[in-house]
Amino acid sequence: MILSMTGFGEARAQVDGVAFRVELRSVNNRYYKSSMRLPEHMQRFEADLDRQLRERLGRGSVSFTLRMTADEPAAACVVNQSALRHYMSRLREAAEDRPGVTIDLSGLLALPGVCESPEIEESVLLAQFQVVQRLTAEALEKVVAMRRQEGAALERDLQAQCAELRARFEQVRQRSPLVVEEYAKRLRARVQQLLSSSNLELEQEALAREVAIFAERCDVNEEIARAVSHLDQFAAVCAAGEEAGRKLEFLAQELLREANTMGSKANDAEIARHIVVIKAAIDRIKEQVQNVA
Repeated sequence: MILSMTGFGEARAQVDGVAFRVELRSVNNRYYKSSMRLPEHMQRFEADLDRQLRERLGRGSVSFTLRMTADEPAAACVVNQSALRHYMSRLREAAEDRPGVTIDLSGLLALPGVCESPEIEESVLLAQFQVVQRLTAEALEKVVAMRRQEGAALERDLQAQCAELRARFEQVRQRSPLVVEEYAKRLRARVQQLLSSSNLELEQEALAREVAIFAERCDVNEEIARAVSHLDQFAAVCAAGEEAGRKLEFLAQELLREANTMGSKANDAEIARHIVVIKAAIDRIKEQVQNVA
């Protein structure tokens, strides 16, 4: 079963006075790409969390957000009094020749180095990271479940498109011999019309040779055989469901190549109409497999 690249999941927990919230979003991308938003003191674990995401999600554009809120007074930021005094001194100097200018204390607190996060003991930090890992695993399960649900809908649509292609390829295969027969009849009638006013006779061998050349030039049996083989591989890849997206993209491109060749070789209006429908179905397949993980 194939998986979509679209998914969402979140997980929450309250541990030792700290509220944790992990949020995961996944959308389409040709490769794996992650965007991590972590509190400053947890940024050292970014690579570990990214590895955890990559192992489960394969490919897609993944947005990971971790929010941590502590309800203890000790968790409040520490104001660096020395840095604050330095900023105020410099600002007063700059405002001396500007009467009416006031200094906004809240703006000062946002300046670099004024508010500092309290130091967290290593053991506490590692314990918090374990909580984050657990919540990340829970959020990943929800993302994968949504991807699986979306993937089932994608697979049903892809199967319908592939069934349409098989039917159309079979119609082209059945029509192909008739194209040669109709060409032979038209050629014979045309030659006989040209020879009717003269005493020349129709040379059957020359006529058969011309028909044989036409038949070889417009034969699409090899293209149909390859296209059906691609459809068989397409179904097998969908059933396997592991890293299917890129393989399906390649097979869809090969199907389009075979359809283009059939269209250029057929020399028949009815087959041309089938090719238009075939290429439209392949375009829908190509669009859909962009969503497959």
